[in-house]
Amino acid sequence: MNEAIRAREVRLVDVDGSQLGIMSSRDALRMAMEKDLDLVEVAPNAHPPVCRIMDYGKYKYEQSKRDREARKKQRVVDIKEVKLRLSIEDHDFEVKARSAERFLKEGNKVKAVVMFRGREIVHANLGKKLLERLAEYLRDVCSVERSPKVEGKNMIMILAPLSGGVSAMRESSPLRAEVEVSGNASDTN
Repeated sequence: MNEAIRAREVRLVDVDGSQLGIMSSRDALRMAMEKDLDLVEVAPNAHPPVCRIMDYGKYKYEQSKRDREARKKQRVVDIKEVKLRLSIEDHDFEVKARSAERFLKEGNKVKAVVMFRGREIVHANLGKKLLERLAEYLRDVCSVERSPKVEGKNMIMILAPLSGGVSAMRESSPLRAEVEVSGNASDTN
């Protein structure tokens, strides 16, 4: 900027964006001083370097303003966790699934974890079925970002919200109807 520009010749661009041509850096600096503006090097690697006449303070202020606006519009995606066990009952599963659905609708990712105790890890296939059942339950509001995978004594699956978003909850799905039917059958016995 200004006197810090070391190149002998520069390609000068005026305030309005018009090219003024190639000239010595002293002449370019003199032109900038006459207009009470700064000479800023915008492309130092070009041959010759490109310099622009501008109000540098105003430029920095506007740039920081744009950065603040961009940060305001930025959405931080949290990862919420839903923990399940192999021996989970249908109603408890529905409660956990509804919680996961709420997290997804808020725009957060969901980390579904099946915790195995003792020798339950031998039945990892049951844990995988449970996580697939959860993914099927939430298929309208999410996509599976990472399929079920065993990590230590846990099986983990990550669900991401759909990009378009779903405004209304599903009224009934085949899985929900199946859960209701199985729940009603046990009530009558």
